[in-house]
Amino acid sequence: MMKYRSYSLSNFRSIPQIDLLSEEQKFTIEVVGTVLPFKVSNYVIDELIDWDHFEHDPFFILTFPQRGMLSDEHFNEVADLLRSDAEKSKVKQVVDRIRLQLNPNPAGQEHNVPVFNGERLAGIQHKYRETMLFFPSQGQTCHAYCTFCFRWSQFALQDTKFAMKEADLMVRYLRAHPEISDVLFTGGDPAVMKTKFFRHYLEAIIDADLPGVKTIRIGTKALTYWPYRFSTDDDAEELMDLFRKVIKSGINLSIMAHFNHPRALETDAVQDAIANIHSTGAQIRSQSPLMKHINDHPFLWSKMWRKQVDLGIIPYYMFIARDTGAQDYFAVTLDNAWKIFRKAYQQVSGVCRTVRGPSMSSEPGKIRIVGVSEINGEKVFVLNFIQGRNPDWTNRPFFAKYDPDAIWISDLKPAFGEEEFFFEEELVSMSD
Repeated sequence: MMKYRSYSLSNFRSIPQIDLLSEEQKFTIEVVGTVLPFKVSNYVIDELIDWDHFEHDPFFILTFPQRGMLSDEHFNEVADLLRSDAEKSKVKQVVDRIRLQLNPNPAGQEHNVPVFNGERLAGIQHKYRETMLFFPSQGQTCHAYCTFCFRWSQFALQDTKFAMKEADLMVRYLRAHPEISDVLFTGGDPAVMKTKFFRHYLEAIIDADLPGVKTIRIGTKALTYWPYRFSTDDDAEELMDLFRKVIKSGINLSIMAHFNHPRALETDAVQDAIANIHSTGAQIRSQSPLMKHINDHPFLWSKMWRKQVDLGIIPYYMFIARDTGAQDYFAVTLDNAWKIFRKAYQQVSGVCRTVRGPSMSSEPGKIRIVGVSEINGEKVFVLNFIQGRNPDWTNRPFFAKYDPDAIWISDLKPAFGEEEFFFEEELVSMSD
């Protein structure tokens, strides 16, 4: 039985395999890890990373900071401070300034925080009518940190953190908003919480007998970073019993698992954890961003979707890497994202085609790249909303001028001579 251990900047040099790295590579980790959060688990180190080829290994790149994740200007500025043993206060001042230039709160997340009875609920986001996000304060870390994480500021900038511990306040908000059918526990990673904290929140929802709440979702990377949470951890069986209680109450329970590469599905530990979760009656749905250096090949996606279905997991989303943090390092153009999705989709049967994408979780909503077409002689991206801030935008097609270099919705311009996309004027009014 593996006992959890994590490594960060303070102790990563004690990892035995780190001796394979040059001193320059170790220093790079220290420089980039001073700006972007760095933490890795012993499970990732011992079970997932191929240390014979670590420089190109997807799980090494997924968890260990890389040189290209910072611009030359930012890297050199921090490197000079570290080499000169600058005072911690000076380093912090520079690092905080750099972090604020990396779009730490993408997609207008601050606009998703509701005000309820005159109080701003910093641990709740309510962007889409039917779905409420809840950030339990005990779940605002992870077993390991993703170098692409769009919520990296949760671990790096205190002023941007979302968190709340009051279950009764969450229930009061749900009671006041009967349109909410889905409650998504997110973070960080809620699966870092002890079962007693899970029980505090989940039983509050069950006991409240809220007729509108049909589904509880738990967004987690634990099946990749620490699958023992669902099998051999001290309170793992208690957690499975709690999952059974949710199901017995009549509420659907969906584990929203983040798998970025098919290799994450191959260990005995993850397959045991998946079987344990399924034994409770809970579903597992999978999602991941499409990322250069990690999974930007259609074969990897088709292999991953097929393996997930074989294990009883429902492929759910392919996302575009968000416009935050190390976006430039991971970015795949929208054109290539569509091509990769299309080719992967062609290689699987209908049971794997529950997946949606490629999708950008942007400020107005989840925008899907439907394809590239030519209309009246103009080459365009065909887009639609999977979800919108205004539900009326959902599944409404619209068009953008084709741009082979575009990596995000903000890079696109409306097609056919239009001044703006159909939703823009209303979106501005929503932010006022």
